[in-house]
Amino acid sequence: MSQPVENTITDFMEMATKASDQAYRFWEKAANPKNSNEDPSASIMNDFSKAFEELGDAFYRNPTKVVADQVQLMQKQQALFQNTALKFLGKETEAVISPEKGDRRFNDAEWTDNVMFDYIKQFYLLQSKSLTDMVGDVDGLSEKSRQKVDYLLRQLVSALSPTNFAGLNPEVIRKTLETGGANLLDGMEQLLKDLDASQGGSLNISMTDMDAFKVGRNVATTKGKVVYQTDMMQLIQYSPTTENVKKRPLLVIPPFINKYYILDLREKNSYLKWLVDQGHTVFCISWVNPGPSLRDKSFEDYMLEGPVAALDAIEKATGEKEINAIGYCVGGTLLATTLSYLQKKKDERIKSATFLATLIDFKDPGEIGVFINETAISALEKQMDAVGYFDGRAMAFSFNTLREKDLFWSFFINNYLKGKRPTAFDLLYWNSDSTNLPAAMHSYYLRNMYLHNKLKEKNGLELAGVRIDLSAVKVPTYFLSTAQDHIAMWKGTYDGAKNLSGKSRFVLGGSGHIAGVVNPPEANKYGYWTNDALPETADAWYQDAKQNDGSWWTDWQDWATKEDNAQVAKRIPGDGKLTIIEDAPGSYVQAKIVNVVNK
Repeated sequence: MSQPVENTITDFMEMATKASDQAYRFWEKAANPKNSNEDPSASIMNDFSKAFEELGDAFYRNPTKVVADQVQLMQKQQALFQNTALKFLGKETEAVISPEKGDRRFNDAEWTDNVMFDYIKQFYLLQSKSLTDMVGDVDGLSEKSRQKVDYLLRQLVSALSPTNFAGLNPEVIRKTLETGGANLLDGMEQLLKDLDASQGGSLNISMTDMDAFKVGRNVATTKGKVVYQTDMMQLIQYSPTTENVKKRPLLVIPPFINKYYILDLREKNSYLKWLVDQGHTVFCISWVNPGPSLRDKSFEDYMLEGPVAALDAIEKATGEKEINAIGYCVGGTLLATTLSYLQKKKDERIKSATFLATLIDFKDPGEIGVFINETAISALEKQMDAVGYFDGRAMAFSFNTLREKDLFWSFFINNYLKGKRPTAFDLLYWNSDSTNLPAAMHSYYLRNMYLHNKLKEKNGLELAGVRIDLSAVKVPTYFLSTAQDHIAMWKGTYDGAKNLSGKSRFVLGGSGHIAGVVNPPEANKYGYWTNDALPETADAWYQDAKQNDGSWWTDWQDWATKEDNAQVAKRIPGDGKLTIIEDAPGSYVQAKIVNVVNK
């Protein structure tokens, strides 16, 4: 039985007071990081403010378009007012504006059937479209400034949606009446927990039931052993499932900004398990979750203590000097630098390289480009210098704001307004299992890759005393990009493929950065495009590309088999010259941020 309404109101007010106090202390601490008297977010917002100043100047120089947009808005608002009056009189009318396809915020029938809610919905949509159209129509705005304005305007428009307010959302109103307000009380309790678990001035909303999963129990369950480790990684060798295996072992290099098990979520969609089942001897790097003690670890250290060290370990484990390698996202960027480093050292152990959703040419960094500029990076460096690392929770929040409707506000409504607990979802569990980045490495990566785009330049970078020149890399390569990727835009990844000199196959998968890569053949989803040629531009490649059903995984296996089809007897972890350290998935992947931030 629910408690009396007056008790619910009292409890709600007490909890709201606690939440307000906690939120104040939360953002006050974020604005004054340890050992720093500066607010890094202020510098970043100042940079965005300059973009809006440029927008104001552009409006001033183009008053005709601004006036035209305002007149059009007034006309549509008048039509909406008239239609609403007619609906009150029982007349049928056509909607002045409707939600875009895929916008699920207004799916509840009340948004259409109830006259007032329909008016609120359409009024909001008209105002939102008018704002975005005004910015989209204005001339004389630089592309960088337009990107920043678009991003912040989108955050504002999404935040002001009537669905985000308890008194304007019909679903929340019904829930409140049904529960006597208990949903709001439960939501406030969840907000307090999320504030306590968040960091860096960014509210990380619970997206899934974190207690429903455990690494090694129901995610990251492919059988294997940790056979080697450095300060930066553990190397997992997976147990074979076939009697014979490919002669060349396969090294998988996941991104170090996330934990590796996105490639091993569940047995039915585990890319690593699938590779093992295809007869590959699979080794996978599991990166450390760094704390302050690793603050000085650099991009160079990730290369030397990551893939370069793994090559030596794999040779000891299998006796093989030749391997194939796969790099995912920034793991692919690291693989590209490693290839050049080894080439200069006359080390030819990597015989083929696969790049999954990988940027090598960073001239088009995608939507994350709104955070890439000198002001923002300098401010972030000051923040990292105070603690020694870039907090993974802050990074997760930034990426979530690139899809704010689905990855922020939908959970805001579900958790805090409806008072529901998030459901168990393995992908969102992984997304919430954040990884820090060492201050030195992250600064180097942002400046040299994203800001100055030096990796594509001949001898633009120097790592461990070696000048990096990708044009001298001649191993066969396979590039997989995804059509809806907003992190590694596919046309940008295509340009990267042109930087290497070896024979390259480029494949475009459907969906985005995660689903397009983790796309098992059994699911028969998304499809992929192929073109045996590699013309000068991405558009030219796509024009002659063939669309295929199914998964790119099978196309890759055909390519890999053509490159090397020699086989040997299966290899058991521990049978070589390396001693087993522990069972997979190992201890590095199980380290949470709260366990490492004080080390």
